[in-house]
Amino acid sequence: MSPAAGLAVRGVYAAAALLTGGALALTLWQGLEQPANALAFGVFIAVGELARWGALPGEREPAPLGAAGALAYALLGGCAGQPTTHGVLQVVSVVVAAALAGAVPHVARGCGPALDHVARRVLTVSFAAACFQPLYNSGELERWVGHGAYYALFLVVLLLLTALCDAVLAAAMLHARTLPHGAKRRGGAPLPFTPLLRDELRALLGIGSAVCASGAVMALSVAVAGLWALPVFCVPLLLTQLSYRRYAAVRTTYRQTIASLARSTEIAGYTQPGHAHRVAALSTAVGRELGLSGSELTVLEYAALMHDIGQLSLVDPVPDGATARLSVAEQRRIALLGGAVVRQTGVPAAVAVVVELQADPYREQPLPARIVRAVNAYDDLTGGSGRTAGGVLGALEQLRLGTGRDYQPEVVESLARVLARGGLAPVPPG
Repeated sequence: MSPAAGLAVRGVYAAAALLTGGALALTLWQGLEQPANALAFGVFIAVGELARWGALPGEREPAPLGAAGALAYALLGGCAGQPTTHGVLQVVSVVVAAALAGAVPHVARGCGPALDHVARRVLTVSFAAACFQPLYNSGELERWVGHGAYYALFLVVLLLLTALCDAVLAAAMLHARTLPHGAKRRGGAPLPFTPLLRDELRALLGIGSAVCASGAVMALSVAVAGLWALPVFCVPLLLTQLSYRRYAAVRTTYRQTIASLARSTEIAGYTQPGHAHRVAALSTAVGRELGLSGSELTVLEYAALMHDIGQLSLVDPVPDGATARLSVAEQRRIALLGGAVVRQTGVPAAVAVVVELQADPYREQPLPARIVRAVNAYDDLTGGSGRTAGGVLGALEQLRLGTGRDYQPEVVESLARVLARGGLAPVPPG
C-alpha cells in the first residue's frame, strides 16, 4: 500500500476514533438519556458481536445481529408509545461500548474484529443517527411524515442511503489498500474503484438487505411494543445467521473439493505445479474487472480450476501441460473430454460448458470461457513464472496477435491491467 493510500485509510480510522472519543466523553459528562433503552440495545448489540463466533474469513458482515441492533438504535424514535430523547452521540457511545464488550472474548482468542469493520460501523451508524435523531427530537419529522406509512418509508429510504454510504466506504478502503507501494512509478494502477463498488452494491442484495430490513422493523416494533420486541427478534436472527454460516461452510468445503480435484493433473504430471490455481486467481481478477457478478465469478473460478481436467484422458502428457501450443483440433478434443469429466462431478452445468468451449473461437464463447482461454494461454506462454518483464510482455504480445480469432481484445487488455497492478509480477503458485 502506497503512502497516499495509507494516509486515506488512516484518515478513516482517525475520523472514527475522534467521533468515538468525543461521543464517549460527552456521554460520560452528561449521563445517559433513558438508560433502560440504552442498556437493552447495548446488550442486544453485544450479543450480536459475541455471535460472530465461527465467522468465515472474508465474510462481509460477520456480526449481522449487532449491525441490525446498532441501526435500530440509531433510528429509534419511540419506545412503547413514548418518545425517545437520546441523541446522535449517545447512539455512537452505546454502539461502540457494546461492540467492545462483545468483542472482548474474540480479542482474548486473538481474533478480534477487523479495524475496517469497526471504523465503518462507527461512521455508518453515525450517519444514520445524524440523519434521523435531530429531525425526530426537534419534531420536524413528525410534522413532515407523521407516524404512519410515510414514517416507515422514511426509515427505509434512510437505511438505503446508509447502506449505500457503507458500500462506498468499503469500496474506497479496499481501493486504497490495493494500491501497491510505488505503483505509480512502475506504471501500475490500483484495483479500479468501479468494480469494487459494484461488488459491494451486489452484496447489499444479500446480507446487507437483511440487516437493513431487520434494523427498520426492530425500530418500528420497539416503538409500538417496547423493549420486549428485542428478544423476539434476537432468536430468528441468530438462527438465520447460523444457517447462513453452515451454508457458507458447505460452499467452502465444496470449493476445496474442486481445488483438490484440479490438482490431479499436477499430481499425474500433466500440468505444472500451481497452474490451475494461478489460472483461477488471474481469471477471477479479470472477471471481476470486467463486471461479472458473484455467481458468474464462482462459475469462472470452478471452470478455471478444472479447465485442464481433460488432459487426464491423454496417453502421453503435453510437454509442460501447455495446451496453448497444441493444434486447434487437439485443444478442442481435450476441452470436450474435460467437459465430459466435469459433468460427472456434480458441479453446475455452466462450468462444464465453459470447459467445453474454451478452445473455440472467442466470438462463439461466453465471457467466462474467453477469460479462461486467455489466462490459460498466458500462463502456458510464461511457463508459470513471468519473473521478468520481458516474459510477461512477450506473452501479452502473443495474445494480442491472436485477437483476430482466439482471444477477445477486451479480455487481453483487462489481463494486462491486472498484471500491471502487481508491477508485472506473476500470481504466486498454489
